[in-house]
Amino acid sequence: MQFRGSRIVLARLLAAALVVAAASADSTPRVDRDELMRVVRTLSGPSFEGRRSGTPGNLLARQFVRETFQEIGLAPAVPGFLQAFTFTPQSRNSRGGATKIQLTAVNGANVLAVESGRRFGAATIVVSAHYDHLGIVNGVTYPGADDNASGVAALLAVARYLHVHPPAHTVVFAAFDGEESGLQGARAFVKTPPVPITAIALDVNFDMVSRNDRNEIYAAGTFQNPQLQPIVSEVQQRSAVTLRFGHDRPGTRGNDTDDWTLQSDHGVFHQAGVPFIYFGVEDHPDYHKPTDTAVTIDPRFFGDVAEMLVDFVITADQRLP
Repeated sequence: MQFRGSRIVLARLLAAALVVAAASADSTPRVDRDELMRVVRTLSGPSFEGRRSGTPGNLLARQFVRETFQEIGLAPAVPGFLQAFTFTPQSRNSRGGATKIQLTAVNGANVLAVESGRRFGAATIVVSAHYDHLGIVNGVTYPGADDNASGVAALLAVARYLHVHPPAHTVVFAAFDGEESGLQGARAFVKTPPVPITAIALDVNFDMVSRNDRNEIYAAGTFQNPQLQPIVSEVQQRSAVTLRFGHDRPGTRGNDTDDWTLQSDHGVFHQAGVPFIYFGVEDHPDYHKPTDTAVTIDPRFFGDVAEMLVDFVITADQRLP
């Protein structure tokens, strides 16, 4: 009896140890938070001059993203990673409508990389974020740290994780140009996608993901795509930040019902019939202002958001057919 009891105790201790080990594994950071902030500081730095499409600063940002994709070890989704396109810009507030002003045609380029999936025949997931911003306006630089150096940094964090932990689905990482000029990069992508548009199961879009005084961020898109709500809810339970649903009901304005469905690159995917989830914070006082700088970002909040975004992409990869 004493021997049997000892075996039971040992079994219980082993089970407890396994639970602790599993919890430790689950809490292991998936994001290098120092790297996250380094990317934001770089892209919003003075030499990038606000990254307006067609400017030298934008070209620097494009090259930075391309070189980072290469450094991670991703394959190009298109030859040379660059999907070139030309567009005529328009003045645009991404959450407040658009006023068209005809200007000289601009040469833009998306930066596209791919991590091949383990499951043969599985659909493709697109993870997207725009790297352009407003540039220099009347001699004043608009750095665009939250909008949207933060989204690019989060995209690169997801790419780093998935390259080391290969996904079941093929994942295309799309750093879009021309978002601030009417979602031009996303339109070029959907017009000539690197994979058939019907093979894309989901667009996960990051735009403004690093700042919120209430420790919350929104996942928009489950109103249009209710089949994705269980995935968001699962991630919501594990998130260190408050992950809210909303900002996706057509025809609504004011408070937390303001509709963001067509207000960033995911809107173009939605119009093409591709399901989407858009992660973003509500507008803050520095939105589209010269004061949107890296020093205004809380690294703790941003790091927690990035961990949640990696978790979402992992979970979507596991749950989608």
